[in-house]
Amino acid sequence: MTVLVKYKWSWILLAICAVLAGYLLWDAYAKPKLPVIRPVADFSMENVDGSTVTLEDTNGKVRLFYFFFSNCPDVCPITTFRLSQVQDILKEKDLFGQDASIVSVTFDPERDTLDSLKAFGDKFKADYSGWYFLRGDQQQTFDLAMDSFKILIDQDQEGNFVHMDLIGLVDRKGQLRAIYRPEATPQEIADGVMGLVRE
Repeated sequence: MTVLVKYKWSWILLAICAVLAGYLLWDAYAKPKLPVIRPVADFSMENVDGSTVTLEDTNGKVRLFYFFFSNCPDVCPITTFRLSQVQDILKEKDLFGQDASIVSVTFDPERDTLDSLKAFGDKFKADYSGWYFLRGDQQQTFDLAMDSFKILIDQDQEGNFVHMDLIGLVDRKGQLRAIYRPEATPQEIADGVMGLVRE
């Protein structure tokens, strides 16, 4: 009894610390951090390896979606390089390919053949076990970008593209959870992916 009284404040402090630690763990892992914005529409497109890929095929993984074209003179290579850095971070955590993937969708299928997409991906050391480079019907791609991600893409009469440079974060169930702007760092993007992996 004397020992309990003597160390009463230590036990109280320990109990408070245990409750606080439990709350922080619950807050970090049990409570979703990112709201569901909207479901992503299904699609069917050709992957760089010639296989057909649908949204359902990639469900079960957290995905980053990026709409691009390989002849882009400015933002697409820069953002694809950032995605390659995200890939490296996720590979270090043993998450890439199994729990997380990247989906790069070209909106210029006429010029972006499978060979062109492979050459573009190779420049950025893409790991094709978890990085899809997709091409499909151009109007379907425009509709997917706009309807699911609110990403605007336009093509003028000379065939030049103007597009928003954004990355969409999609959860395991195919729901859009966040949009990353160009100022987001690879670590911030990877943290968003890892947060959804833990959900």
